[in-house]
Amino acid sequence: MPKQPMIVGRPALIVVDIQRDGAMPIEVAGIPRMAGFDQLVANAERLVASARQAGVPVIFFQETHRRDGVDFGRELDGSEGRHCVEGEDGTALWPTLVPGPSDYLIAKRRYSCFFGTDLAILLKGLGVSTVLLTGGLTDVCIQYTFADAHQHDYYARVVEDAVLGSSEARHWASLDAMEYLQAGARRTTTEVLSAFVDVDVTETSRAIGGLVKVA
Repeated sequence: MPKQPMIVGRPALIVVDIQRDGAMPIEVAGIPRMAGFDQLVANAERLVASARQAGVPVIFFQETHRRDGVDFGRELDGSEGRHCVEGEDGTALWPTLVPGPSDYLIAKRRYSCFFGTDLAILLKGLGVSTVLLTGGLTDVCIQYTFADAHQHDYYARVVEDAVLGSSEARHWASLDAMEYLQAGARRTTTEVLSAFVDVDVTETSRAIGGLVKVA
């Protein structure tokens, strides 16, 4: 299958679960993470700033669970401990990556950003054809969101130097799995920033049916 353009039609940047617990030890956060949170934050900040400047919709996600744990489901059956509980310090979004006046915020109870949320409705309303993912974890929320985007027939891209996995091995395996689903899915921050410069929001808004190709 030939590699697709980075952006087809109108894009949206989806910022997945970049929360304060990312800088906390596993004993506090409840979730294992590979090293590199500082780089993730720095690259995500650049992506968000560029998307806003280009008029690309930015959608923030925040994983959050009720204090009584009733909505954890099977999440605690594997390697993850109790995490992202309402009202706890680690559950808050990272202070430099919070929604602005023109952005969107969606809370989620499960790994995929599509499961039990209004993301599909929002993307349809915005006329989005391509979703670009940053955040974490690569092998959990990013991969499951990517797979659901793929199955909803979106063009899906993962910014490989702006996502973080639960371990190095699982991080790289998940990136490979996403590339398997869509050739050209793996992109870098530099590539995405360059593509955002060329985005014509007015044109892409009109081109929902025609799928104007950018970058």
